Amino acid sequence: MAKRHARRDAARNATGACPCGTGQPYPQCCGRLHRGEADATSAEALMRARFSAFAVGDADYLLRSWHPTTRPARLRLDPGQRWTRLEILGTERGGLLDNAGTVAFRAHYREAGAPGTLTEHSRFTREDGRWVYLDALPD
Repeated sequence: MAKRHARRDAARNATGACPCGTGQPYPQCCGRLHRGEADATSAEALMRARFSAFAVGDADYLLRSWHPTTRPARLRLDPGQRWTRLEILGTERGGLLDNAGTVAFRAHYREAGAPGTLTEHSRFTREDGRWVYLDALPD
């Protein structure tokens, strides 16, 4: 069932706006990263791509973009949870010349018809020249 939802969401976003909120079409925005055609150029770009991966159900990309020391062995996405909007609350470092950075964000979702939010301050680092998600800072 989860794969069916993932395919449906990916098909819906194939020509629509990217879930990450940039306003760009999904194929030219996060879709390029999900397909492995490009790498994120900053910690924020990776955060946006990871949010989009949750929104379209791309668990493989989420695992590929996770640091090997903190990455789970597998990831099961909840098919009943729909990620709807991302707000970037702030960034620190994480640019072209940095090797580490943080992104604070609020992700909006719907589950069982009810709205919800996830607020996190995530750490990112470069691994072999690519940005990867490391972990969440404690509150």
